[in-house]
Amino acid sequence: MESLEGDDAPAIVSAVDEAGRQLRAPWAASVAGILFSILFTVGLVLLRDQPLLRASDAEILQIFDDGRDLPAVIGGLYLAPFAGIMFLWFVAVIRDQLGEREDRFFATVFFGSGILFVGLWFMAAAIASAPIVGVRYLHFAPPSAATITLVASMAYAVLFAFATRVAAVFLIATATIGLRGGVFPRWLGLGAYVLAVVLFLVVAVWEWIILVLPAWVAIASILILRRERARRVRPPGGRG
Repeated sequence: MESLEGDDAPAIVSAVDEAGRQLRAPWAASVAGILFSILFTVGLVLLRDQPLLRASDAEILQIFDDGRDLPAVIGGLYLAPFAGIMFLWFVAVIRDQLGEREDRFFATVFFGSGILFVGLWFMAAAIASAPIVGVRYLHFAPPSAATITLVASMAYAVLFAFATRVAAVFLIATATIGLRGGVFPRWLGLGAYVLAVVLFLVVAVWEWIILVLPAWVAIASILILRRERARRVRPPGGRG
């Protein structure tokens, strides 16, 4: 038995190493970026449009009795966490691809703003979901309309006043290291600069402007995926 385990050890180590290489491959960043874009957008819509935000005290009781709080549960407790995880994966793979080419200053801003954005996103989703968690899982009494308004205001401030600005910083840092490292085409990097300025200025006028971040990440992910597929698929007789 010990001999078999010893003979199998190199194969196991090789399989683990190959799995690690696959998880750090460019296509992994693309998949993570696309999943983040979808999960973030759907989760935000479900949280922002939940019926509790427009309900009176009597209507709040009816919403919980009818189970109409379920979309917000899905958005806040399921989609939001996985969106954050996918975003961190996207950041990690992009940074791994840059390797020694990365500019340490902008790489630090890129990494730090990515983590800070996820933290603020988690905080906003947790705050927005707290009243529902209290009723559904802790068996508390349904909150009043005034409490819902206060909680929504806190989540709004965290996400749209703070996380949006951090997203703008992330776009600037990502575009800079992406252009310097040759990861992104020039038009995509310049577009990120423009979108970052829009995020800094327009969020006070139109809150949904925050969706430019997942939209940009989705475009960048698709471009990386297409480039990786083109690199792997060579025409007959072409050189590798």
